[in-house]
Amino acid sequence: MISVFRSTLTRLSSYSRQFSSSRTTYLDADHSIYVSTSTNPYFNLTLEDWLFKNKDVSAPLLLLYRDDPCVVIGRNQNPWKEVNMPALKRAGIPFIRRRSGGGTVFHDTGNTNFSIHLPRNSFDRHATAQVVLRAVRSLDIGADVNDRNDVCVGPYKVSGSAYKIVKDRAYHHGTMLISTRLDTLGDVLYVNKDSMVTRGVASVRSPVRNLREFQPKITHDAFVNATVQAFREEYGVDEPVYEIHEDSESVSIPEIRHGMDELPSWNWAFGQTPEFTYTVQRKFEWGVVNAEIRSKHGVILSCTVSTDDDAKADVVADVGRQIEGARYAFVDDTEPSVGAEHARDVHRWLVQEMST
Repeated sequence: MISVFRSTLTRLSSYSRQFSSSRTTYLDADHSIYVSTSTNPYFNLTLEDWLFKNKDVSAPLLLLYRDDPCVVIGRNQNPWKEVNMPALKRAGIPFIRRRSGGGTVFHDTGNTNFSIHLPRNSFDRHATAQVVLRAVRSLDIGADVNDRNDVCVGPYKVSGSAYKIVKDRAYHHGTMLISTRLDTLGDVLYVNKDSMVTRGVASVRSPVRNLREFQPKITHDAFVNATVQAFREEYGVDEPVYEIHEDSESVSIPEIRHGMDELPSWNWAFGQTPEFTYTVQRKFEWGVVNAEIRSKHGVILSCTVSTDDDAKADVVADVGRQIEGARYAFVDDTEPSVGAEHARDVHRWLVQEMST
């Protein structure tokens, strides 16, 4: 049975901020076009998942929203491989592991997110990409879709996509860069860890641009209107847009509250990380040290440390063994039990390597 999501809902004849007088305090999944006014990424990503699980599988659905600054990684990605953690900390923004696959993206309020849900038996990634493409072209921007179903203007990507397919339903969701902070995007997504080998999905790096570089007057509302129109034409939908507001009633619903609590938790954000190995080397005054760290689900399974100084080999190896079983990047930054200065050097180095 479809559960009821209690939230403030506003019915609009079209998405132009022209409110009608008809209002209700109930949102179910019987509608086809939704726009969230919240910029809380934990709410919006949870709302998307709720709609995906509760929407009538025989009908299409469109959701549009914007988020406060954050980095969103794919369900099967390694955050330490994908995200510049020091830059993220300096910027004071979180990373969030979403519930779909695909690569890593940067969100802010200059970036509009779309989500198209369809029955699995009629789901076609190329067709849904064409819906978004027609919306962009209707704004007088000469865009195309590449072989990855990204929307591009010339050599520059303006929209990336990810997908989720479960049982009899699927969705295609993605980002549209309108006026996002590309400098921040570049900082938080620049990672150079070639020696980190992961079983997870790696992002495909591409040069990106904002739509405003090609059409200076474009706005979030304009893109929303264009996407709604393209969606209606493609799927024969003839109903108004329903605007969703985050409020105390909506976030108190158990499914929504649980989803919003789960996303920032260590078990979800870090504990879902696929197995990976990280091989690093450093030259100290007293010798060269090599380390191979193997981690799965965010926990250090093994840390093999060796040095070219045979006299220090046993003590250095003990440093690696002492951190096995700890959470990767959450190793307590205290001195190792062995008191030799070279052991403390290696311990501090490993802690630093895992935190960047």
